[in-house]
Amino acid sequence: MGTPNTYQTIRLRDIATAERPQERLERLGPTALSDIELLAMLLRSGTQGMDVLSIAGKLISEAGSLAKLITWTEDDFREVKGIGKVKALQLLTLMEIARRILSQNTNSSKIFDRPNLVFSHFQPIVAGLEVEKFWIFCLNRRNRLLKQKEISSGTASSSLVHPREVFREAIKIGASAIICIHNHPSGDPSPSSADIKITRQLRDASQAIDIELIDHLIIGTPEADPSHFGFYSFREAGIL
Repeated sequence: MGTPNTYQTIRLRDIATAERPQERLERLGPTALSDIELLAMLLRSGTQGMDVLSIAGKLISEAGSLAKLITWTEDDFREVKGIGKVKALQLLTLMEIARRILSQNTNSSKIFDRPNLVFSHFQPIVAGLEVEKFWIFCLNRRNRLLKQKEISSGTASSSLVHPREVFREAIKIGASAIICIHNHPSGDPSPSSADIKITRQLRDASQAIDIELIDHLIIGTPEADPSHFGFYSFREAGIL
């Protein structure tokens, strides 16, 4: 006889009826479900000795909140009992979808006239990113957002960008000004010499084509930032 499978799945239908997230979802709608129940709906099944609600609860408990799962890696997910390779990859996919929705959910009526507003917008987008990315905000004359666009995605240590690429979209949609944003995966937003160099190149290019460069922000985390702000503004630093 073979060794019994210690990971026999326990599906949602095996949980007591009154506790089934699916039944509550059908009866009350998604807003009635807790974070744990919503995550359980995605996981679908548990393992022997640990039902799906327990696994979902463990994930949120270990992360600290549902939102903080967006920073997790495959290895982080697989350290939780009941999460194998397939579930870990499914969760990674979900977190990337969430990040992209946040990145694309722009509001043209929103005004970005202070660096802390830009930081608040990008903080959940860059959470957990392991490479540098570079974005621009294209703005009208009243600093209202016309379009947000990702310009480049680099390696773990660099994200190269050329002024031509930065201003191409702004020119295309007739923007009056732009704000440049990129992240530091380390969490420390202190600028490198390369960051300072490209900012000066962008400043010179903006003057040449008469599209104002309002600011260039580096996004990190308050915990890793020596100043504890979580971002670095070239405008506030006097470089622009």
